[in-house]
Amino acid sequence: MSVNRCVCFISRLQRHFNSRTPRITTSSCHASSGSSLLQGQHRPGTVVWSRDVSSNSSSPKPPDTSLFVPVSLKADASADGGVGIELTQPLDKNELLKVLNRFYKRKEMQKLAADSGLDARLFHQAFISFRKYILEMTSLPADLHIILNDICCGAGHIDDIYPYFMRHAKHIFPMLDCMDDLRKISDLRVPANWYPEARAIQRKVIFHAGPTNSGKTYHAIQRYLAAKSGVYCGPLKLLAHEIFEKSNDAGVPCDLVTGEERTFVDPEGRAAGHVACTIEMCSVTTPYEVAVIDEIQMIRDPSRGWAWTRALLGLCAEEIHVCGEPAAIDFIKELMFTTGEEVEVHNYQRLTPFSILDHAVESLDNLRPGDCIVCFSKNDIYSISRQIEARGQECAVIYGSLPPGTKLSQAKKFNDPDDPCKILVATDAIGYCSSVSIKRIIFNSLVKPNVNEKGEKQMETISTSQALQIAGRAGRFSSKFKEGEVTTMHRDDLPVLKEILSHSVDPIETAGLHPTAEQIEMFAYHLPDATLSNLVDIFVSLSQVDGLYFVCNIDDFKFLADMIQHIPLNLRSRYVFCTAPINKKQPFVCTSFLKFARQFSRDEPLTFDWVCRHISWPLAPPKNIKDLVHLEAVHDVLDLYLWLSYRFMDMFPDTASIREIQRELDDIIQQGVRNITRLIRASDTTVTDLLQAQSNRHGQTGRGTGSTHFLTGSRGQRGQRASGQMMDSSLASRLVRDGLLTPDLLQQLQREWSKDQKQDNSSQRALDLEHQSNNKGKRKKKKK
Repeated sequence: MSVNRCVCFISRLQRHFNSRTPRITTSSCHASSGSSLLQGQHRPGTVVWSRDVSSNSSSPKPPDTSLFVPVSLKADASADGGVGIELTQPLDKNELLKVLNRFYKRKEMQKLAADSGLDARLFHQAFISFRKYILEMTSLPADLHIILNDICCGAGHIDDIYPYFMRHAKHIFPMLDCMDDLRKISDLRVPANWYPEARAIQRKVIFHAGPTNSGKTYHAIQRYLAAKSGVYCGPLKLLAHEIFEKSNDAGVPCDLVTGEERTFVDPEGRAAGHVACTIEMCSVTTPYEVAVIDEIQMIRDPSRGWAWTRALLGLCAEEIHVCGEPAAIDFIKELMFTTGEEVEVHNYQRLTPFSILDHAVESLDNLRPGDCIVCFSKNDIYSISRQIEARGQECAVIYGSLPPGTKLSQAKKFNDPDDPCKILVATDAIGYCSSVSIKRIIFNSLVKPNVNEKGEKQMETISTSQALQIAGRAGRFSSKFKEGEVTTMHRDDLPVLKEILSHSVDPIETAGLHPTAEQIEMFAYHLPDATLSNLVDIFVSLSQVDGLYFVCNIDDFKFLADMIQHIPLNLRSRYVFCTAPINKKQPFVCTSFLKFARQFSRDEPLTFDWVCRHISWPLAPPKNIKDLVHLEAVHDVLDLYLWLSYRFMDMFPDTASIREIQRELDDIIQQGVRNITRLIRASDTTVTDLLQAQSNRHGQTGRGTGSTHFLTGSRGQRGQRASGQMMDSSLASRLVRDGLLTPDLLQQLQREWSKDQKQDNSSQRALDLEHQSNNKGKRKKKKK
């Protein structure tokens, strides 16, 4: 046996004994030891408990090696120069190839490599790289050259290659050498230990449980207003705005903090004792007397659940008032048990009843004052609002991409008893608008786009929780509608809605977690050549959570990381940019994000003039729906600027000027929404001109072949095309995509065209008959 084989054998024995060394772990009790960088210094004598689950066992889950990207090695000449050749002889490449292929096929070597972290996939990749390195390098390190020469001459064993193979594998896969460190960094099993300030005090947790319109949030807010200091954490900017206004109206000075806005009531900018904020923006280091966490059931949200987990575990408040569905009570109790904090539960009943009607609305002619039609598509909102106003009724419109000011304006318009607007058309965002007085909720559809646990988008029937959240807005305690009603627009949906609402809400079982900037920075220290997207992927694949938690979906983060990967930014700045809340469906917003990052990387401040040139300010009022959609995208771009300005103040210096033009833009958008029917009609005119030109081209070659058939029906199903008689489908797709046309409007346009064509044909036939009759009369006169 050669010396190298002895060394290899001894190292194997060492690893074997190390792996059998007992590890002191507790599956039911985790103290603050471990990664102190992640968990912070825990309070002496305090223990954070975690329930026993399989992921807490001492054997960690294997990593997803498909995420391991090999590092390119520099093809520098060996430091040994030609020492190996001088001591032995030049190597025969053909003989080397045979030796290396024999090494690759050795099952013992594959098993040994697997013990060191190289699964079959990584082993294959490492071998391909190792073989290429040996065959293409002009001179190898002396020790490797001598070993290979011995094997080729029959004086060495093929297994002697293994240590050099592993040395090469660890160069191209650096994570193999630091896997234990990476696992420790990505250990998310005891997130309560990340918040030492909260663990240093004994907090009182009060759960206000009840359905919508039960007064649960009202009672929590009353305690918040009575406290010397407090923080309100809500899921939407709109809710934070409401609490901000209510607090100041009640004589309690309150600041507003959202991702894009900081409003201080003190003229000199001193912080007030109370603050209303979106939940992602709450401070976990500022002490408060009372904290209110609204809509706690969103702790299981696949994308944003981490923010509720962070607030619940990390807020430094003597009293934590949690508001939400009763389905979350048992889970919150269990979560608080891990921190040693008791939960006091206050149950509330709905203040005003609502009933499910036995009949669907079926037609917009059957709408009544106080109705709210709920859609899950902006195109449906455009279509329905147009049809309502075509019937001589005014309607208000609320959907997610509208600025908060426009939403509030539309809600006030709908609530105003002196305003002729008595109908509301809204998306499911209405489920979180407590200030809207609605008599009847009408579901236009029961299917909405959703993101599953794998991050894939799919159409799904709404859940019981979602249906109750929306339906609960019917009837309001402080309004003239003391009893609410719920139904559907289409007859076939009504039994489905009744079935959904008859079920109890699924109990909440897990809370979301999210990798922090500090954790990703520590990963980058060990893997300096990995991209940010790859770092996050590896982090998630190695992360360990106990049965109370899950890692939130990071697809949006990765989308932005990949978009700016080619732009030179330091890791912390890159991470911040990638956490920006932007609408990736809007091309103009994505383009602006890219330009912001590129300008930032050049160390050139993004000034007011620069932004105005980029967005072509000033902007004209919208002339059609496409213009309105673009204005909404511009508003999102200004939001992005403001969001970044609070993180990089020196690079985004003109916050006040940007906010001023954003207010002007909000007014322009409000004007557009008030005239939304006119914009849709203008869009219809544009579409009609395009379609008419297309039809004329077809008509010249296929005159008299019948009426044109269109692509879609009102339920979103694609129709069949009559060959040679229909517009190009790509044109219709572009018009729908650009917001110039909706499926409902397309079908309505079809009916109008068919009607017009029939009238034209009838008129033409009448003219032809009249012409024929005149000709006959002339012929008779000539005969006479």
